[in-house]
Amino acid sequence: MDYKIIFGGQVGAGKTTAIQTISDIPVATTEAKATDDVAKRKSQTTVAMDYGMLQLEGGEKVHLFGTPGQQRFSYMWDVLTIGGLGLVLLIDNHQDDPVADMVFYLDAFKDFINKNAVVIGITRMDLSPQPPLTDYIEKLKELGINAPVYEVDARRSEDVEVLLMSMLSILELGLQ
Repeated sequence: MDYKIIFGGQVGAGKTTAIQTISDIPVATTEAKATDDVAKRKSQTTVAMDYGMLQLEGGEKVHLFGTPGQQRFSYMWDVLTIGGLGLVLLIDNHQDDPVADMVFYLDAFKDFINKNAVVIGITRMDLSPQPPLTDYIEKLKELGINAPVYEVDARRSEDVEVLLMSMLSILELGLQ
């Protein structure tokens, strides 16, 4: 069986990096020079998608699709989720209100999440340990969303593997 997993979240949360960290093939990216407020944070940004692939031991393939984080490219979110089985939502804890950012992206992907699995990775906690993971978990409970939340470093393959193995476990158990 092949799996299509979507990586979503805000600009700079680590979507491209996570896919590059775990992919068994060179990642196809659509990076372009950042020209708006994003340029204050990073020089390049995804404008359409990233694509990588991970081969599992049993021969299954996990196709990894990264969405652009900027709201002006949100039309790609709907395009990329077609045929997807789950969303790995990455949230940058170093932003002004990352819990609100999580709520924004959960709402933006709500139709997809209502039918599919979601796993949440909180990045850049090394730069900003606040808010703690418990704040995200409490907000998810308020929203009635049952999703695992992990502290991750998108540059560490072990962390990205935890996200994907959690996702695959949810899919295998039919818990979504």
